[in-house]
Amino acid sequence: MLGMTALKLPLIKVYMSKLINKILIIIIALGLSIQVFSAEKKLYTENEFLDTFGAKSKEKVLQILGEPVRKEMSIKPTNASSVIGRPTEDRANPSKRVNIEMWYYTNLVKYDAKNTWKQTELTIMDGKVFNIGFFNNR
Repeated sequence: MLGMTALKLPLIKVYMSKLINKILIIIIALGLSIQVFSAEKKLYTENEFLDTFGAKSKEKVLQILGEPVRKEMSIKPTNASSVIGRPTEDRANPSKRVNIEMWYYTNLVKYDAKNTWKQTELTIMDGKVFNIGFFNNR
């Protein structure tokens, strides 16, 4: 009987050691995943955002903010000149193409201590931020 107990004791120690190692691995993995998910994006005031991103390159915006939630390309209608009643081409360089993109980010800019704008729009013309807008009703 004594020999049987002596045999079970090392098996219990090995089992407990493996169990504790698995529990520690799970706790560490959970801790790391919680840290990744809890990392909040920075909230900016309106002036901070304008100072940080106004006239900056789109590469700089991507580096700081990451990919936008949504992107849109601006397309000029073929009859734009007749609709607005004036020429829409640059007469000095009529073949020059202007690339305009709109990038949209959500809940990034505060307008008071408790509230953020639902959407921030960056208008990027030829690779640089040209216009910034904040919206709640889109």
